[in-house]
Amino acid sequence: MKFTDGRWLMRKGVQAAYPAQVHDVEVRDDSFTVYAPTGQVRHRGDTLGGPLLTVVFSSPMPDVVRVQLTHLAGQQPKRPQFALLEQTAGNVTIANDDSATTLTSGRLSVRVPRVGAWSVEFAADGRVVTTTGPQGMGIVEVEGEGSYIHEQLSLGVGEYVYGLGERFTAHIKNGQVVECWNRDGGTGSEQAYKNIPFYLTNRGYGVFANHPENVSFEVASEKVSRVQFSVAGQSLDYFVIFGPTPKEVLEKYTALTGRPALPPAWSFGLWLTTSFTTSYDEDTVTSFIQGMADRDLSLHVFHFDCFWMKEFHWCDFEWDARTFPDPAAMLKRLKERDLRICVWINPYIAQRSPLFVEGLRQGYLLKQPNGDVWQTDQWQPGMGIVDFTNPAARQWFGDKLRALVAMGVDCFKTDFGERIPTDVVYHDGSDPATMHNYYSYLYNATVFEVLREQRGDGQAVLFARSATAGGQQFPVHWGGDSDSNFESMAESLRGGLSLGLSGFGFWSHDIGGFAGTPPADVYKRWIAFGLLSSHSRLHGNDSYRVPWLFDEEAVGVLRLFTRLKCRLMPYPYAQALAARDRGIPLMRAMLLEFPDDPACDFLDRQYMLGESLLVAPVFSPDGAVVYYLPAGRWTNFLTGEVKVGPGWMRETHGMMTLPLLVRPNSMIAVGSHEERPDYEYSDGVTLQVYELADGEYAAVVIPSITGDVEVTFAVKRVGRQITVERQGMARRWQLLLAGIESVRSAEGCTVEHSARGALVIPSYDAGSLTLDI
Repeated sequence: MKFTDGRWLMRKGVQAAYPAQVHDVEVRDDSFTVYAPTGQVRHRGDTLGGPLLTVVFSSPMPDVVRVQLTHLAGQQPKRPQFALLEQTAGNVTIANDDSATTLTSGRLSVRVPRVGAWSVEFAADGRVVTTTGPQGMGIVEVEGEGSYIHEQLSLGVGEYVYGLGERFTAHIKNGQVVECWNRDGGTGSEQAYKNIPFYLTNRGYGVFANHPENVSFEVASEKVSRVQFSVAGQSLDYFVIFGPTPKEVLEKYTALTGRPALPPAWSFGLWLTTSFTTSYDEDTVTSFIQGMADRDLSLHVFHFDCFWMKEFHWCDFEWDARTFPDPAAMLKRLKERDLRICVWINPYIAQRSPLFVEGLRQGYLLKQPNGDVWQTDQWQPGMGIVDFTNPAARQWFGDKLRALVAMGVDCFKTDFGERIPTDVVYHDGSDPATMHNYYSYLYNATVFEVLREQRGDGQAVLFARSATAGGQQFPVHWGGDSDSNFESMAESLRGGLSLGLSGFGFWSHDIGGFAGTPPADVYKRWIAFGLLSSHSRLHGNDSYRVPWLFDEEAVGVLRLFTRLKCRLMPYPYAQALAARDRGIPLMRAMLLEFPDDPACDFLDRQYMLGESLLVAPVFSPDGAVVYYLPAGRWTNFLTGEVKVGPGWMRETHGMMTLPLLVRPNSMIAVGSHEERPDYEYSDGVTLQVYELADGEYAAVVIPSITGDVEVTFAVKRVGRQITVERQGMARRWQLLLAGIESVRSAEGCTVEHSARGALVIPSYDAGSLTLDI
C-alpha cells in the first residue's frame, strides 16, 4: 500500500507523521522502550499535543530482535494472534548512555541513537544489516479508510528479497507490491493461496511481521531502496532475524512459528486421483488402479476428489451411493492392494447438505452481525462456513472425519479456506479481518490433529492449499490450480521455491497441470519434475492423468521416475528430517545451499533436492535446457557424466532424462527397493560417493520409516586413502565410489568394478573400511 506520491508529495487524502527524535528511554533487564515525538521538542510547549510513538525493543531468542511500535495504546487487542513458540532469550545485554541505547542478543544488535535525527540500526558481525531512518516508521491517516502504521527497512546495493509465501510472480520480489491476503487466484497471477508475512534477503537476515491480518509490502517499489510493510490500526510488531546464512534464518524463524511435522514415508510415493469434474465411479477407480498394475506402474496413494460426495452436498462427508454404493467394501479392496486412501474436503457446508441444518441449529457456522448464518452461492449454492473458533464446531467437524478414518481413509485433501468473508461474527469474538488468513491455520490444524489422534504420531498428512504463518506445521501443501503448459509448470516451481523460503518444508503440485489437458510432452516433462519433488501427485480438472491416455512413452517415463524416487527414498527422507528438526525445506532454492555464489541469487528454474542433488526440470518441447552449476565437479546421477562448474550448461534431453546432478563431495544413500517408498532403508543400502576430494568428508543419516536415525555413515579421503565409519545397526550395505576405476587395496571387503565405479561390498558386521585408490 502506497502512501506517498513520489519523492516529495503525499497521496491525496493521506496525512502522515514520523518519529523525529528520541525524547527519553526506559531500560529494563531484557528490553528498552523509546518514546519518540513526531516533531522536534525544543521547549516545553512542543510537548503539548501531537503524536508520541512508543517503540519497544526486546529479544525472544539469540540473533532475533523484536520491535513493537505503538501510537494509541487503548485499542482492544485483535484476535487471533500467531501462536509463537516460547524460546530462551539467552544473554541479552543492554548498553545505555547519553549517545545511544543498544540491545544485543547473540550476534545481533539494535542501536538507537539518542541525539540527532531518528534512526534505528541493526548490526551483526561488525556490519550493518539493515536500518530504518527518517520517515521509515510512520503513522498514517487515510481519508475514508482510517489509520495505518508502517515501517521501512533499508536495502543495500545488490540486495534481493525472497519469500512472502507461495508467490508465482518473479522469484526476486524487488519491485513488487505484495498484499498478504489469501485468495483463490490460481498460479498465474499476483494473488496467492499461502501468504506469509516473512521475507529474507541475500544479506543474511529475515523479517517477520507478526500480524495475521493483511500486511501490505512495498518491496523496493514505493521506495526502491527500502522494504515497506504496513498494517491497518495503531500498532506494528515485527522481528529482525539474523542468520547469517539463509538456512540459519529459516531455522530461527521456524523456531518461533513452528516447524513441519515429518510426513509418513508412504506419502512420498506416487499419488493418483480421479481428477475433479471427470466422470468416475468405483469401476473407473478400479480400472485406473488395475491399469497401473497391468503396466507395472507402482502406485501408493489413491485420491477421491470432490464428487465422491453428491453434487450440491459439499460437504456432507457421505459417499454418493449412486457411484460408490458400498464404500467400506471398496476401501477394503483398495487397502488389500496396499494403497493409502485420500479424500477431498473443504470447510464449507452446502445448504442441501444435511449438516447445514445441524450446523445452523448448533451455532457451528459463521454468522452475520444480525445473527443470521452467512451464506453465499459462490462454489456451493447457499453454503455456510464452519466456525473453527468454536470448540464444539471443531469437534463436530472432526467427528465427521473420524468416521471416514474408521472406514479406511488415511488422509485428507484440505482444499479451499481462502475465500473467508470479513462481514461476519466469530464464536470467540475474533476480528474478521485478522481471521481471514488465520482461518486456514485453524482449518488445517483441526484436520491434522484428527489424523494424528486417529493414525498416531508420524502418520498424519494433508494435501493443503491455503496457509498462513505457522501453517507449515501441518504438511503437505500443494500449489493449487495451474494450467497445463510449460509456462505454468515453471510458475509452479517459482511458487514452491518461494514457499520453501517462507518456512514450509514439503510442497507438491499437480503433475501435468490442473486446468486443461496437457500435451504429451508437457505431461512427460512434468512427471520428471513431479517425481523429483517432495510429494508427487497426478491430478487434473476435467481430464484424467493416467499415462496411457497420452502415449506409451508416458507409461515408460512414469515407471522410470517412480522407481527412481523409491530407490532414492533413503536420501530425501533423511533430508526431510532437516525440515522437521531445523525448518530447512526439502526443495531448496539454489541460494539456500550456495549463498556465497552471486549467480544463485537469481535462479528459479532449478533447485536443490536436499543438500546434494541439483534438479533442472525441462521446460521446452524440444528438450533443450539451460542450467547453472556452482563450483566443483558435478556428476549426472543418471548417466555418470561429470560436469565442471562454475558455469552455465546447455543440454538437450530425451524424455527419460533431465539434469540431475550430484554435488561434489557428496554421499547419496540409494535404497534396495523400487516398488514402494516405505521400506527398511538401511537394509541393502548402497552409499554412492561422488568426487570426494583430498581432505574432504561426507556423512549420511539413514532413517527408519518412523523418522528415527537408524545408522550413520561417514567417509573421508586423505590422499589416496578413503576411510568409512558406520555407527548404528548392522545391516547389509555397500559402497559405490563413483568414477573410481580401481581400488588398490581393501580390508574386510570385496571389490567389484563397473562402468559406474568401484563397488565395495563389506562383510555383514563391518563397522569401518579402509581403502587405497
